[in-house]
Amino acid sequence: MSIYNDEKAFDFFLGMLKKAYSERKATLRNLDERRLENPEAHHSNKMVGMMMYTEKFGGTLKGVEEKLPYLKECGVKYLHLMPLLDSPDDERSDGGYAVSDFRKVRPDLGTMDDLEDLAASCHRRGIRLCLDFVMNHTSEDHEWAKAARKGDKGAQEKYFFYDNWDIPNEFEKTMPQVFPETAPGSFTYLEDIFKVVMTSFYPFQWDLNYANPMVFNDMTENMLYLANRGVDIIRLDAVPYIWKELGTNCRNLPQVHTLVRMMNLACSIVCPSVLLLGEVVMEPKEVVPYFGTPEKPECDMLYNVTTMCTIWHTLATRDVRLLRHQLEILEILPDNCMFQNYLRCHDDIGWGLDYGYLGWFGTQQAPHKKYLNDWFTGKWPGSPSRGELYNDSEALADARLCGTTASLCGVESAIESGDTNALDTAVAADFMLHAWMLMLRGIPVLYSGDEIGMLNDNKYHLDPDKAADSRNLHRGDFRWDLAEHRNDPETLTGRIFGGITRLINIRRENQIFHSDANMYPVNLGDDRVLGVVREYKGQKMLGIYNFSEHSCRTEIETADWKDMIEPEREYIPGEGPKSEYWIEPYGFRWFIRDL
Repeated sequence: MSIYNDEKAFDFFLGMLKKAYSERKATLRNLDERRLENPEAHHSNKMVGMMMYTEKFGGTLKGVEEKLPYLKECGVKYLHLMPLLDSPDDERSDGGYAVSDFRKVRPDLGTMDDLEDLAASCHRRGIRLCLDFVMNHTSEDHEWAKAARKGDKGAQEKYFFYDNWDIPNEFEKTMPQVFPETAPGSFTYLEDIFKVVMTSFYPFQWDLNYANPMVFNDMTENMLYLANRGVDIIRLDAVPYIWKELGTNCRNLPQVHTLVRMMNLACSIVCPSVLLLGEVVMEPKEVVPYFGTPEKPECDMLYNVTTMCTIWHTLATRDVRLLRHQLEILEILPDNCMFQNYLRCHDDIGWGLDYGYLGWFGTQQAPHKKYLNDWFTGKWPGSPSRGELYNDSEALADARLCGTTASLCGVESAIESGDTNALDTAVAADFMLHAWMLMLRGIPVLYSGDEIGMLNDNKYHLDPDKAADSRNLHRGDFRWDLAEHRNDPETLTGRIFGGITRLINIRRENQIFHSDANMYPVNLGDDRVLGVVREYKGQKMLGIYNFSEHSCRTEIETADWKDMIEPEREYIPGEGPKSEYWIEPYGFRWFIRDL
Protein backbone atom coordinates (compact mmCIF):
# COMPACT_ATOMS: atom_id res chain seq x y z
CA MET A 1 0.00 0.00 0.00
CA SER A 2 3.02 2.30 0.42
CA ILE A 3 3.31 2.23 -3.37
CA TYR A 4 -0.18 1.65 -4.71
CA ASN A 5 -2.78 2.38 -1.98
CA ASP A 6 -5.32 0.48 -4.07
CA GLU A 7 -7.64 -1.85 -2.13
CA LYS A 8 -9.04 -3.49 -5.26
CA ALA A 9 -5.57 -4.31 -6.59
CA PHE A 10 -4.53 -5.59 -3.16
CA ASP A 11 -7.55 -7.89 -2.98
CA PHE A 12 -6.66 -9.23 -6.43
CA PHE A 13 -3.10 -9.81 -5.24
CA LEU A 14 -4.26 -11.82 -2.21
CA GLY A 15 -6.63 -13.88 -4.34
CA MET A 16 -3.86 -14.54 -6.83
CA LEU A 17 -1.55 -15.79 -4.04
CA LYS A 18 -4.26 -18.11 -2.72
CA LYS A 19 -4.90 -19.49 -6.20
CA ALA A 20 -1.18 -20.04 -6.84
CA TYR A 21 -0.80 -21.80 -3.49
CA SER A 22 -3.76 -24.07 -4.18
CA GLU A 23 -2.25 -25.04 -7.56
CA ARG A 24 1.14 -26.03 -6.11
CA LYS A 25 1.55 -29.78 -6.45
CA ALA A 26 2.04 -32.04 -3.44
CA THR A 27 5.53 -33.04 -4.59
CA LEU A 28 6.62 -29.39 -4.59
CA ARG A 29 4.99 -28.73 -1.22
CA ASN A 30 6.91 -31.68 0.18
CA LEU A 31 10.05 -30.14 -1.26
CA ASP A 32 9.14 -26.85 0.45
CA GLU A 33 8.78 -28.64 3.78
CA ARG A 34 12.12 -30.44 3.46
CA ARG A 35 13.97 -27.28 2.51
CA LEU A 36 12.31 -25.25 5.27
CA GLU A 37 13.90 -27.68 7.72
CA ASN A 38 17.27 -26.59 6.32
CA PRO A 39 16.63 -23.13 4.83
CA GLU A 40 20.32 -22.39 4.26
CA ALA A 41 21.18 -25.60 2.43
CA HIS A 42 22.34 -23.52 -0.53
CA HIS A 43 25.16 -22.19 1.71
CA SER A 44 26.68 -25.68 1.71
CA ASN A 45 30.16 -26.39 0.35
CA LYS A 46 28.47 -29.04 -1.82
CA MET A 47 26.63 -26.37 -3.82
CA VAL A 48 28.21 -25.86 -7.27
CA GLY A 49 26.29 -24.48 -10.23
CA MET A 50 26.46 -24.48 -14.01
CA MET A 51 24.77 -22.16 -16.48
CA MET A 52 24.00 -23.06 -20.08
CA TYR A 53 21.80 -22.59 -23.13
CA THR A 54 19.34 -25.45 -23.55
CA GLU A 55 19.78 -25.57 -27.31
CA LYS A 56 23.59 -25.43 -27.09
CA PHE A 57 23.90 -28.21 -24.49
CA GLY A 58 21.09 -30.67 -25.09
CA GLY A 59 19.18 -29.36 -28.11
CA THR A 60 15.87 -29.47 -26.23
CA LEU A 61 14.67 -29.70 -22.65
CA LYS A 62 14.34 -33.46 -23.07
CA GLY A 63 17.91 -33.50 -24.36
CA VAL A 64 19.11 -31.67 -21.23
CA GLU A 65 17.23 -34.18 -19.08
CA GLU A 66 19.06 -37.02 -20.83
CA LYS A 67 22.39 -35.32 -20.05
CA LEU A 68 21.78 -34.91 -16.30
CA PRO A 69 24.19 -37.77 -15.46
CA TYR A 70 26.97 -35.69 -17.03
CA LEU A 71 26.09 -32.76 -14.74
CA LYS A 72 26.22 -35.06 -11.73
CA GLU A 73 29.66 -36.17 -12.92
CA CYS A 74 30.68 -32.50 -12.91
CA GLY A 75 29.47 -32.10 -9.33
CA VAL A 76 26.66 -29.73 -10.32
CA LYS A 77 23.89 -29.17 -7.76
CA TYR A 78 22.39 -26.09 -9.36
CA LEU A 79 21.46 -25.83 -13.06
CA HIS A 80 20.77 -22.41 -14.59
CA LEU A 81 19.11 -22.59 -17.99
CA MET A 82 19.36 -19.41 -20.04
CA PRO A 83 16.10 -17.79 -21.28
CA LEU A 84 13.84 -20.42 -22.85
CA LEU A 85 10.38 -18.87 -22.76
CA ASP A 86 8.64 -18.04 -26.00
CA SER A 87 10.18 -15.15 -27.90
CA PRO A 88 10.37 -13.99 -31.54
CA ASP A 89 12.29 -16.39 -33.76
CA ASP A 90 14.33 -13.63 -35.37
CA GLU A 91 16.80 -10.95 -34.31
CA ARG A 92 14.12 -9.46 -32.04
CA SER A 93 14.59 -12.30 -29.56
CA ASP A 94 17.62 -10.71 -27.83
CA GLY A 95 18.77 -14.17 -26.85
CA GLY A 96 15.41 -14.92 -25.25
CA TYR A 97 15.24 -11.73 -23.19
CA ALA A 98 12.34 -10.39 -25.30
CA VAL A 99 9.58 -12.62 -23.92
CA SER A 100 6.35 -12.91 -25.88
CA ASP A 101 4.69 -15.43 -23.51
CA PHE A 102 5.75 -15.99 -19.89
CA ARG A 103 3.82 -19.27 -19.72
CA LYS A 104 5.07 -20.96 -22.85
CA VAL A 105 8.40 -22.56 -23.70
CA ARG A 106 9.99 -21.81 -27.07
CA PRO A 107 8.54 -24.48 -29.39
CA ASP A 108 11.95 -25.55 -30.68
CA LEU A 109 13.05 -26.32 -27.10
CA GLY A 110 9.96 -28.20 -25.96
CA THR A 111 6.87 -27.55 -23.87
CA MET A 112 6.02 -26.43 -20.36
CA ASP A 113 5.39 -30.11 -19.55
CA ASP A 114 8.96 -30.86 -20.66
CA LEU A 115 10.21 -28.12 -18.32
CA GLU A 116 8.21 -29.64 -15.47
CA ASP A 117 9.62 -33.11 -16.23
CA LEU A 118 13.16 -31.74 -16.28
CA ALA A 119 12.61 -30.01 -12.94
CA ALA A 120 11.33 -33.25 -11.41
CA SER A 121 14.36 -35.17 -12.73
CA CYS A 122 16.67 -32.51 -11.29
CA HIS A 123 14.98 -32.76 -7.90
CA ARG A 124 15.43 -36.53 -7.84
CA ARG A 125 19.17 -35.96 -8.33
CA GLY A 126 19.42 -33.20 -5.75
CA ILE A 127 19.82 -30.47 -8.41
CA ARG A 128 18.08 -27.11 -8.16
CA LEU A 129 16.77 -25.57 -11.37
CA CYS A 130 17.18 -21.86 -12.11
CA LEU A 131 15.32 -19.90 -14.79
CA ASP A 132 15.43 -16.28 -15.95
CA PHE A 133 12.44 -14.06 -15.27
CA VAL A 134 12.58 -10.95 -17.46
CA MET A 135 10.87 -8.29 -15.34
CA ASN A 136 11.61 -4.97 -16.97
CA HIS A 137 9.98 -5.46 -20.36
CA THR A 138 8.11 -7.71 -22.76
CA SER A 139 8.57 -8.39 -26.43
CA GLU A 140 6.52 -6.24 -28.77
CA ASP A 141 4.96 -9.60 -29.75
CA HIS A 142 3.51 -10.16 -26.27
CA GLU A 143 -0.29 -10.19 -26.11
CA TRP A 144 -0.29 -7.05 -23.97
CA ALA A 145 1.86 -5.22 -26.52
CA LYS A 146 -0.26 -6.40 -29.45
CA ALA A 147 -3.43 -5.18 -27.69
CA ALA A 148 -1.75 -1.86 -26.89
CA ARG A 149 -0.78 -1.44 -30.51
CA LYS A 150 -4.42 -1.96 -31.49
CA GLY A 151 -5.49 0.89 -29.21
CA ASP A 152 -6.48 -0.98 -26.03
CA LYS A 153 -6.11 1.71 -23.33
CA GLY A 154 -5.81 -0.82 -20.51
CA ALA A 155 -2.99 -2.57 -22.33
CA GLN A 156 -1.27 0.74 -23.12
CA GLU A 157 -1.34 1.57 -19.41
CA LYS A 158 0.86 -1.47 -18.78
CA TYR A 159 3.62 0.29 -20.71
CA PHE A 160 4.81 3.90 -21.07
CA PHE A 161 2.86 5.34 -24.01
CA TYR A 162 2.96 9.00 -25.04
CA ASP A 163 1.26 10.98 -27.80
CA ASN A 164 4.37 13.09 -28.50
CA TRP A 165 8.01 13.48 -27.50
CA ASP A 166 7.51 16.10 -24.75
CA ILE A 167 7.68 13.75 -21.74
CA PRO A 168 10.10 11.25 -23.35
CA ASN A 169 12.51 14.12 -24.01
CA GLU A 170 12.32 15.08 -20.33
CA PHE A 171 13.09 11.48 -19.34
CA GLU A 172 16.08 11.42 -21.69
CA LYS A 173 17.69 14.36 -19.84
CA THR A 174 18.40 12.21 -16.77
CA MET A 175 17.98 8.62 -17.97
CA PRO A 176 21.30 7.02 -19.06
CA GLN A 177 21.26 4.97 -22.23
CA VAL A 178 21.78 1.22 -21.83
CA PHE A 179 23.17 0.58 -25.33
CA PRO A 180 24.20 3.99 -26.73
CA GLU A 181 25.89 2.43 -29.76
CA THR A 182 23.57 -0.42 -30.77
CA ALA A 183 20.26 0.98 -29.48
CA PRO A 184 20.58 4.72 -28.77
CA GLY A 185 17.87 6.46 -26.79
CA SER A 186 15.31 5.06 -24.36
CA PHE A 187 12.16 5.57 -26.45
CA THR A 188 10.85 4.38 -29.82
CA TYR A 189 8.35 6.05 -32.13
CA LEU A 190 5.69 3.65 -33.43
CA GLU A 191 4.88 4.99 -36.86
CA ASP A 192 1.86 2.74 -37.35
CA ILE A 193 -0.05 4.20 -34.37
CA PHE A 194 1.70 7.59 -33.99
CA LYS A 195 2.77 6.86 -30.40
CA VAL A 196 6.04 6.94 -28.47
CA VAL A 197 6.83 4.00 -26.17
CA MET A 198 9.62 3.55 -23.61
CA THR A 199 12.23 1.01 -24.74
CA SER A 200 15.24 1.21 -22.40
CA PHE A 201 17.05 -1.75 -23.94
CA TYR A 202 16.01 -2.38 -27.55
CA PRO A 203 13.16 -0.94 -29.68
CA PHE A 204 11.41 -4.32 -29.72
CA GLN A 205 11.42 -4.57 -25.89
CA TRP A 206 8.74 -2.39 -24.31
CA ASP A 207 9.29 -1.33 -20.70
CA LEU A 208 6.57 -2.34 -18.25
CA ASN A 209 5.03 0.34 -16.05
CA TYR A 210 5.17 -0.97 -12.48
CA ALA A 211 3.40 2.16 -11.24
CA ASN A 212 0.34 0.28 -12.51
CA PRO A 213 -0.50 -2.26 -9.73
CA MET A 214 -1.91 -4.73 -12.25
CA VAL A 215 1.50 -4.98 -13.89
CA PHE A 216 3.04 -6.01 -10.58
CA ASN A 217 0.16 -8.40 -9.86
CA ASP A 218 0.28 -10.06 -13.28
CA MET A 219 4.06 -10.33 -13.39
CA THR A 220 4.20 -11.79 -9.89
CA GLU A 221 1.59 -14.33 -10.96
CA ASN A 222 3.76 -15.22 -13.97
CA MET A 223 6.73 -15.71 -11.65
CA LEU A 224 4.73 -18.00 -9.35
CA TYR A 225 3.50 -19.95 -12.38
CA LEU A 226 7.11 -20.84 -13.17
CA ALA A 227 7.79 -21.73 -9.54
CA ASN A 228 4.80 -24.08 -9.64
CA ARG A 229 6.29 -25.83 -12.66
CA GLY A 230 9.23 -26.78 -10.43
CA VAL A 231 11.68 -23.89 -10.91
CA ASP A 232 13.70 -23.52 -7.69
CA ILE A 233 15.60 -20.29 -8.33
CA ILE A 234 14.13 -17.28 -10.11
CA ARG A 235 16.71 -15.01 -11.72
CA LEU A 236 15.30 -11.48 -11.69
CA ASP A 237 16.67 -9.92 -14.86
CA ALA A 238 17.63 -6.22 -14.93
CA VAL A 239 15.85 -5.67 -11.62
CA PRO A 240 17.32 -2.18 -10.87
CA TYR A 241 15.47 -0.75 -13.91
CA ILE A 242 11.89 -1.72 -13.09
CA TRP A 243 10.69 1.58 -11.54
CA LYS A 244 10.72 4.72 -13.70
CA GLU A 245 10.32 8.25 -12.38
CA LEU A 246 10.69 11.51 -14.28
CA GLY A 247 13.70 13.57 -13.21
CA THR A 248 15.71 10.55 -12.01
CA ASN A 249 18.13 8.12 -13.63
CA CYS A 250 15.37 5.45 -13.41
CA ARG A 251 17.71 3.01 -11.71
CA ASN A 252 17.86 1.66 -8.15
CA LEU A 253 14.94 3.79 -7.00
CA PRO A 254 13.46 3.03 -3.54
CA GLN A 255 10.29 1.58 -5.06
CA VAL A 256 12.38 -1.15 -6.71
CA HIS A 257 13.38 -2.48 -3.31
CA THR A 258 9.77 -2.43 -2.13
CA LEU A 259 8.67 -4.42 -5.17
CA VAL A 260 11.41 -7.03 -4.73
CA ARG A 261 10.53 -7.29 -1.04
CA MET A 262 6.91 -8.00 -2.03
CA MET A 263 8.02 -10.66 -4.52
CA ASN A 264 10.07 -12.28 -1.77
CA LEU A 265 6.98 -12.28 0.46
CA ALA A 266 4.87 -13.80 -2.32
CA CYS A 267 7.37 -16.67 -2.64
CA SER A 268 7.51 -17.19 1.12
CA ILE A 269 3.73 -17.71 1.08
CA VAL A 270 3.27 -19.78 -2.09
CA CYS A 271 6.61 -21.55 -2.59
CA PRO A 272 8.90 -21.00 0.42
CA SER A 273 11.74 -23.12 -0.95
CA VAL A 274 12.14 -20.91 -4.04
CA LEU A 275 15.06 -18.46 -4.01
CA LEU A 276 15.39 -15.10 -5.77
CA LEU A 277 18.63 -14.38 -7.63
CA GLY A 278 19.04 -10.72 -8.51
CA GLU A 279 20.90 -9.53 -11.59
CA VAL A 280 22.28 -6.20 -10.40
CA VAL A 281 25.15 -5.12 -12.63
CA MET A 282 25.97 -1.98 -10.70
CA GLU A 283 28.77 -0.64 -8.54
CA PRO A 284 29.09 -2.38 -5.14
CA LYS A 285 27.31 0.32 -3.10
CA GLU A 286 24.23 -0.17 -5.30
CA VAL A 287 24.39 -3.99 -5.22
CA VAL A 288 24.36 -4.80 -1.49
CA PRO A 289 20.99 -3.10 -0.72
CA TYR A 290 19.27 -5.70 -2.92
CA PHE A 291 19.86 -8.29 -0.22
CA GLY A 292 17.54 -6.30 2.02
CA THR A 293 17.88 -7.07 5.72
CA PRO A 294 17.29 -10.24 7.76
CA GLU A 295 13.99 -8.71 8.88
CA LYS A 296 13.01 -7.48 5.42
CA PRO A 297 14.76 -9.73 2.88
CA GLU A 298 14.79 -9.00 -0.83
CA CYS A 299 17.05 -11.16 -3.01
CA ASP A 300 18.43 -14.38 -1.56
CA MET A 301 21.45 -14.21 -3.86
CA LEU A 302 23.15 -11.68 -6.12
CA TYR A 303 25.75 -11.93 -8.86
CA ASN A 304 29.25 -11.03 -7.71
CA VAL A 305 29.87 -8.90 -10.80
CA THR A 306 32.50 -6.64 -9.27
CA THR A 307 34.76 -9.48 -8.18
CA MET A 308 34.35 -11.19 -11.55
CA CYS A 309 35.66 -8.26 -13.59
CA THR A 310 38.36 -7.57 -10.98
CA ILE A 311 39.63 -11.14 -11.39
CA TRP A 312 40.29 -10.51 -15.08
CA HIS A 313 41.82 -7.10 -14.33
CA THR A 314 44.15 -8.85 -11.88
CA LEU A 315 45.17 -11.45 -14.46
CA ALA A 316 46.07 -8.73 -16.98
CA THR A 317 47.92 -6.48 -14.51
CA ARG A 318 49.52 -9.16 -12.29
CA ASP A 319 48.57 -6.87 -9.39
CA VAL A 320 46.29 -8.26 -6.65
CA ARG A 321 45.89 -5.05 -4.64
CA LEU A 322 42.41 -4.16 -5.95
CA LEU A 323 41.18 -7.73 -5.49
CA ARG A 324 42.59 -7.79 -1.95
CA HIS A 325 40.89 -4.46 -1.20
CA GLN A 326 37.53 -5.75 -2.41
CA LEU A 327 37.84 -8.87 -0.25
CA GLU A 328 38.30 -6.63 2.75
CA ILE A 329 34.99 -4.95 1.88
CA LEU A 330 33.17 -8.27 1.34
CA GLU A 331 34.52 -9.51 4.68
CA ILE A 332 32.38 -7.04 6.67
CA LEU A 333 29.10 -7.72 4.85
CA PRO A 334 26.25 -9.27 6.89
CA ASP A 335 25.71 -13.04 6.83
CA ASN A 336 22.58 -12.67 4.67
CA CYS A 337 24.74 -11.48 1.75
CA MET A 338 25.03 -14.56 -0.49
CA PHE A 339 26.85 -14.10 -3.78
CA GLN A 340 26.92 -16.19 -6.93
CA ASN A 341 30.51 -16.26 -8.14
CA TYR A 342 31.59 -16.89 -11.71
CA LEU A 343 34.39 -16.35 -14.22
CA ARG A 344 32.35 -16.26 -17.41
CA CYS A 345 28.69 -16.24 -18.36
CA HIS A 346 26.54 -15.66 -21.44
CA ASP A 347 27.24 -11.93 -21.34
CA ASP A 348 30.24 -9.70 -21.96
CA ILE A 349 32.73 -8.45 -19.35
CA GLY A 350 32.30 -4.76 -18.53
CA TRP A 351 35.18 -2.99 -16.81
CA GLY A 352 33.20 -1.57 -13.87
CA LEU A 353 36.21 -1.42 -11.58
CA ASP A 354 36.82 0.74 -8.51
CA TYR A 355 38.72 3.49 -10.31
CA GLY A 356 38.68 5.65 -7.20
CA TYR A 357 40.85 3.08 -5.45
CA LEU A 358 42.98 2.40 -8.54
CA GLY A 359 43.59 6.14 -8.82
CA TRP A 360 45.76 5.95 -5.71
CA PHE A 361 48.22 3.97 -7.83
CA GLY A 362 48.08 6.33 -10.80
CA THR A 363 45.60 4.27 -12.84
CA GLN A 364 43.28 6.35 -15.01
CA GLN A 365 39.95 4.93 -16.17
CA ALA A 366 39.99 5.41 -19.96
CA PRO A 367 43.62 4.34 -20.58
CA HIS A 368 43.20 1.38 -18.25
CA LYS A 369 40.08 0.13 -20.00
CA LYS A 370 41.94 0.38 -23.30
CA TYR A 371 44.86 -1.57 -21.85
CA LEU A 372 42.58 -4.34 -20.57
CA ASN A 373 40.78 -4.62 -23.90
CA ASP A 374 44.07 -4.59 -25.81
CA TRP A 375 45.46 -7.29 -23.51
CA PHE A 376 42.49 -9.61 -23.78
CA THR A 377 42.12 -9.21 -27.53
CA GLY A 378 45.80 -10.08 -28.01
CA LYS A 379 46.78 -6.62 -29.28
CA TRP A 380 49.10 -5.88 -26.38
CA PRO A 381 52.67 -7.14 -27.01
CA GLY A 382 53.18 -10.52 -25.37
CA SER A 383 49.52 -11.15 -24.62
CA PRO A 384 48.40 -14.75 -25.25
CA SER A 385 44.72 -13.88 -24.85
CA ARG A 386 42.15 -14.18 -27.63
CA GLY A 387 38.95 -12.21 -27.06
CA GLU A 388 36.80 -9.75 -28.98
CA LEU A 389 35.21 -6.43 -28.10
CA TYR A 390 31.49 -5.85 -27.66
CA ASN A 391 29.69 -2.53 -28.08
CA ASP A 392 32.95 -0.86 -29.07
CA SER A 393 32.71 2.93 -29.00
CA GLU A 394 35.67 5.18 -29.69
CA ALA A 395 33.72 8.17 -28.40
CA LEU A 396 32.94 6.57 -25.03
CA ALA A 397 36.10 4.43 -24.82
CA ASP A 398 33.94 1.93 -22.99
CA ALA A 399 34.03 -1.28 -25.01
CA ARG A 400 33.38 -4.57 -23.25
CA LEU A 401 34.96 -7.97 -23.70
CA CYS A 402 33.86 -11.39 -24.98
CA GLY A 403 35.53 -14.79 -24.96
CA THR A 404 35.66 -18.14 -23.15
CA THR A 405 37.79 -18.66 -20.06
CA ALA A 406 40.23 -20.94 -21.90
CA SER A 407 40.73 -18.55 -24.83
CA LEU A 408 41.13 -15.53 -22.56
CA CYS A 409 43.75 -17.47 -20.57
CA GLY A 410 45.78 -18.23 -23.71
CA VAL A 411 44.82 -21.83 -24.51
CA GLU A 412 43.61 -20.95 -28.01
CA SER A 413 46.75 -19.05 -29.03
CA ALA A 414 49.00 -21.78 -27.58
CA ILE A 415 47.24 -24.45 -29.64
CA GLU A 416 47.54 -22.31 -32.77
CA SER A 417 51.27 -21.79 -32.23
CA GLY A 418 51.98 -25.37 -31.17
CA ASP A 419 53.93 -24.06 -28.17
CA THR A 420 53.60 -26.73 -25.46
CA ASN A 421 55.16 -24.50 -22.78
CA ALA A 422 52.69 -21.76 -23.56
CA LEU A 423 49.86 -24.31 -23.39
CA ASP A 424 51.00 -25.50 -19.95
CA THR A 425 51.09 -21.89 -18.77
CA ALA A 426 47.62 -21.17 -20.15
CA VAL A 427 46.12 -24.28 -18.56
CA ALA A 428 47.75 -23.32 -15.24
CA ALA A 429 46.10 -19.89 -15.44
CA ASP A 430 42.74 -21.53 -16.20
CA PHE A 431 43.08 -23.84 -13.16
CA MET A 432 44.20 -21.03 -10.88
CA LEU A 433 41.18 -18.87 -11.76
CA HIS A 434 38.77 -21.74 -11.17
CA ALA A 435 40.46 -22.56 -7.86
CA TRP A 436 40.06 -18.94 -6.81
CA MET A 437 36.36 -18.91 -7.77
CA LEU A 438 35.76 -22.12 -5.81
CA MET A 439 37.25 -20.56 -2.67
CA LEU A 440 35.13 -17.40 -2.74
CA ARG A 441 32.29 -16.94 -0.29
CA GLY A 442 29.04 -17.95 -2.01
CA ILE A 443 28.04 -20.35 -4.77
CA PRO A 444 30.55 -21.01 -7.58
CA VAL A 445 28.91 -21.33 -11.00
CA LEU A 446 30.67 -22.75 -14.05
CA TYR A 447 29.83 -21.58 -17.55
CA SER A 448 29.01 -24.67 -19.59
CA GLY A 449 32.01 -25.70 -21.66
CA ASP A 450 34.61 -24.17 -19.36
CA GLU A 451 34.97 -27.52 -17.57
CA ILE A 452 36.30 -29.08 -20.79
CA GLY A 453 38.28 -26.03 -21.91
CA MET A 454 36.05 -24.97 -24.80
CA LEU A 455 37.59 -22.28 -27.01
CA ASN A 456 35.99 -19.32 -28.74
CA ASP A 457 33.44 -20.18 -31.43
CA ASN A 458 34.87 -18.09 -34.25
CA LYS A 459 32.40 -19.63 -36.73
CA TYR A 460 29.77 -17.14 -35.63
CA HIS A 461 31.35 -14.60 -38.00
CA LEU A 462 30.08 -16.68 -40.92
CA ASP A 463 26.46 -16.64 -39.72
CA PRO A 464 24.66 -13.47 -40.83
CA ASP A 465 22.14 -13.85 -37.97
CA LYS A 466 24.93 -13.87 -35.38
CA ALA A 467 27.81 -11.90 -36.88
CA ALA A 468 26.71 -8.53 -35.50
CA ASP A 469 26.82 -9.70 -31.87
CA SER A 470 30.30 -10.62 -30.65
CA ARG A 471 28.84 -12.28 -27.53
CA ASN A 472 28.22 -15.25 -29.80
CA LEU A 473 31.98 -15.81 -29.55
CA HIS A 474 31.42 -17.57 -26.23
CA ARG A 475 27.96 -18.97 -26.98
CA GLY A 476 28.97 -21.88 -29.17
CA ASP A 477 27.45 -25.36 -29.17
CA PHE A 478 28.71 -27.63 -26.43
CA ARG A 479 31.52 -29.82 -27.78
CA TRP A 480 30.31 -33.31 -26.96
CA ASP A 481 33.05 -34.65 -29.23
CA LEU A 482 35.59 -33.17 -26.82
CA ALA A 483 33.65 -34.21 -23.72
CA GLU A 484 34.02 -37.85 -24.78
CA HIS A 485 37.71 -37.53 -23.83
CA ARG A 486 37.08 -35.93 -20.43
CA ASN A 487 38.38 -38.95 -18.52
CA ASP A 488 41.56 -39.29 -20.57
CA PRO A 489 44.32 -37.32 -18.78
CA GLU A 490 46.52 -37.56 -21.88
CA THR A 491 44.21 -35.15 -23.72
CA LEU A 492 43.82 -31.43 -23.15
CA THR A 493 40.13 -31.94 -22.41
CA GLY A 494 40.97 -34.61 -19.87
CA ARG A 495 43.58 -32.42 -18.18
CA ILE A 496 41.17 -29.53 -17.76
CA PHE A 497 38.11 -31.60 -16.83
CA GLY A 498 40.07 -33.73 -14.40
CA GLY A 499 41.70 -30.71 -12.78
CA ILE A 500 38.50 -28.72 -12.30
CA THR A 501 36.35 -31.64 -11.13
CA ARG A 502 39.06 -32.65 -8.67
CA LEU A 503 38.93 -29.18 -7.14
CA ILE A 504 35.12 -29.39 -6.97
CA ASN A 505 35.41 -32.75 -5.19
CA ILE A 506 37.90 -31.33 -2.68
CA ARG A 507 35.51 -28.45 -2.05
CA ARG A 508 32.58 -30.82 -1.58
CA GLU A 509 34.48 -32.96 0.94
CA ASN A 510 35.68 -30.09 3.16
CA GLN A 511 33.30 -27.98 5.23
CA ILE A 512 35.89 -25.19 5.35
CA PHE A 513 34.37 -24.13 2.00
CA HIS A 514 30.94 -23.55 3.59
CA SER A 515 29.61 -20.13 2.61
CA ASP A 516 29.24 -19.09 6.23
CA ALA A 517 32.98 -19.43 6.85
CA ASN A 518 34.88 -16.33 7.93
CA MET A 519 37.05 -15.23 4.99
CA TYR A 520 39.67 -12.50 4.76
CA PRO A 521 42.77 -11.62 2.66
CA VAL A 522 46.36 -11.68 3.91
CA ASN A 523 49.40 -9.93 2.49
CA LEU A 524 52.05 -12.46 1.46
CA GLY A 525 54.71 -9.90 0.63
CA ASP A 526 54.30 -9.86 -3.16
CA ASP A 527 51.53 -7.91 -4.94
CA ARG A 528 51.44 -10.54 -7.68
CA VAL A 529 50.28 -13.15 -5.17
CA LEU A 530 46.95 -13.20 -3.36
CA GLY A 531 46.60 -14.84 0.04
CA VAL A 532 43.18 -15.66 1.46
CA VAL A 533 42.20 -17.28 4.74
CA ARG A 534 39.01 -19.18 5.60
CA GLU A 535 38.04 -20.12 9.16
CA TYR A 536 35.13 -22.39 10.03
CA LYS A 537 34.29 -24.73 12.90
CA GLY A 538 37.78 -25.16 14.30
CA GLN A 539 39.63 -25.24 10.98
CA LYS A 540 41.73 -22.72 9.11
CA MET A 541 42.48 -22.73 5.38
CA LEU A 542 45.05 -20.70 3.47
CA GLY A 543 44.74 -20.19 -0.27
CA ILE A 544 47.67 -18.82 -2.27
CA TYR A 545 47.21 -17.62 -5.88
CA ASN A 546 49.95 -16.41 -8.21
CA PHE A 547 48.41 -14.09 -10.82
CA SER A 548 51.62 -13.80 -12.82
CA GLU A 549 53.61 -15.86 -15.30
CA HIS A 550 56.67 -15.81 -13.00
CA SER A 551 57.61 -17.85 -9.95
CA CYS A 552 57.06 -15.71 -6.87
CA ARG A 553 58.51 -15.80 -3.38
CA THR A 554 56.00 -15.49 -0.57
CA GLU A 555 56.03 -15.71 3.20
CA ILE A 556 53.58 -17.96 5.03
CA GLU A 557 53.09 -18.82 8.68
CA THR A 558 55.17 -21.66 10.01
CA ALA A 559 52.45 -24.08 11.07
CA ASP A 560 51.32 -27.65 10.71
CA TRP A 561 49.69 -27.10 7.33
CA LYS A 562 48.32 -29.93 5.24
CA ASP A 563 48.32 -29.57 1.46
CA MET A 564 44.69 -30.21 0.36
CA ILE A 565 45.59 -30.87 -3.28
CA GLU A 566 48.76 -32.92 -2.74
CA PRO A 567 48.33 -34.38 0.77
CA GLU A 568 51.51 -36.41 0.51
CA ARG A 569 53.62 -33.30 -0.11
CA GLU A 570 55.73 -32.21 2.87
CA TYR A 571 56.83 -28.67 3.66
CA ILE A 572 59.89 -27.95 5.78
CA PRO A 573 59.16 -25.10 8.19
CA GLY A 574 61.68 -22.31 8.25
CA GLU A 575 63.14 -20.54 11.23
CA GLY A 576 61.03 -17.95 13.02
CA PRO A 577 57.32 -17.19 12.67
CA LYS A 578 57.33 -17.20 8.87
CA SER A 579 58.71 -19.44 6.15
CA GLU A 580 59.80 -18.64 2.61
CA TYR A 581 57.66 -20.35 0.01
CA TRP A 582 58.00 -20.21 -3.77
CA ILE A 583 54.90 -20.61 -5.91
CA GLU A 584 55.10 -21.51 -9.59
CA PRO A 585 53.75 -19.35 -12.47
CA TYR A 586 49.95 -19.14 -12.20
CA GLY A 587 50.23 -21.63 -9.38
CA PHE A 588 47.93 -21.98 -6.41
CA ARG A 589 47.91 -23.90 -3.16
CA TRP A 590 45.21 -24.85 -0.69
CA PHE A 591 46.48 -25.49 2.86
CA ILE A 592 44.40 -26.52 5.88
CA ARG A 593 45.02 -27.08 9.59
CA ASP A 594 43.14 -27.22 12.85
CA LEU A 595 42.86 -24.01 14.84
